[in-house]
Amino acid sequence: MTEDQARALVKACKGRDLRDRRDEAIVRLMLESGMRAGEVVSLRMPDLDLASLTILIRRGKGGKGRAVPISAQTGTAIDRYLRARRGHRLAGTEAVWLGENGQAFGYNALYKTLGWRAEVAGIAKFHPHMLRHTAASRWLSRGGSEGGLMAVAGWSSRSMIDRYVADTASTRAAEEARRLGLGDF
Repeated sequence: MTEDQARALVKACKGRDLRDRRDEAIVRLMLESGMRAGEVVSLRMPDLDLASLTILIRRGKGGKGRAVPISAQTGTAIDRYLRARRGHRLAGTEAVWLGENGQAFGYNALYKTLGWRAEVAGIAKFHPHMLRHTAASRWLSRGGSEGGLMAVAGWSSRSMIDRYVADTASTRAAEEARRLGLGDF
């Protein structure tokens, strides 16, 4: 996704009700951290540490856990959702994300909800995994290290970076070349 599409997706979630706040928090979390959809929907209340702006993935792919840092802006979006969540019928449960009408919020709900938000944002052929690809590309394009990306994304193989950011490699290379200014004498 482009930066404009990412902004449009966040904007498509704006609102004051529980669903809007939940969706904005999820979109921001996934766009920033690159968390897998399965990791997002399996989050439990004890996994959130908004004071230190850290999300704990207890069991990611391959059974590995990791701590995922988040920005203050994403932390605020999660906090707004948690305040709206207090009135939900299932507010006493450990599941972070709650569905509508007293239902749980699993992968299918995430897929459907984010697909609808993407449609509102005008993003064609959307699927939740695009957010993971976008997060990886944004990390590197903003100067983040490959090692840092691997740690946050939960990857143990460098080849995953190539797989996730192949579609933006040439754009990042051109931006880097301009920034380096090697033709400036």
